[in-house]
Amino acid sequence: MDKLKRVLSGRDAEEPSGLAEVIDATSLGWGTRVKGFVACFAIGCLCSLLGSCLLWVPKKGLILFAVFYTLGNIASIGSTLFLMGPMKQLKRMFEPTRLIATIVMLLCLVLTLCSAFWWNKKGLVLLFCILQFFAMAW
Repeated sequence: MDKLKRVLSGRDAEEPSGLAEVIDATSLGWGTRVKGFVACFAIGCLCSLLGSCLLWVPKKGLILFAVFYTLGNIASIGSTLFLMGPMKQLKRMFEPTRLIATIVMLLCLVLTLCSAFWWNKKGLVLLFCILQFFAMAW
């Protein structure tokens, strides 16, 4: 059937490469992309909200907050991958006008987790979470 499609579309002379087959096999329809975006964004918002609620848990609250808030931001960024596709998203993130915000965001994601787990500095955790928020909004 694939050969018939190639003949009818005029692509009979060329054999599809392995990369072209992977791209064709993994392309999503618009409805699936929107559902993936909504699901991933909802998970991101839920994780961020859960992290904010867990902030008030004694002793381990700040670590749980840092982990859930960071996971929420990662899921929210990942949600846009469904709409644009991974390569277009990465190209747009690293455009010269967005480069500083992208670097600050990624750096704050890592530094939030480092300050929660290794450095045990509560002030730094809160500072890096605030910087995550501003970098995401930027």
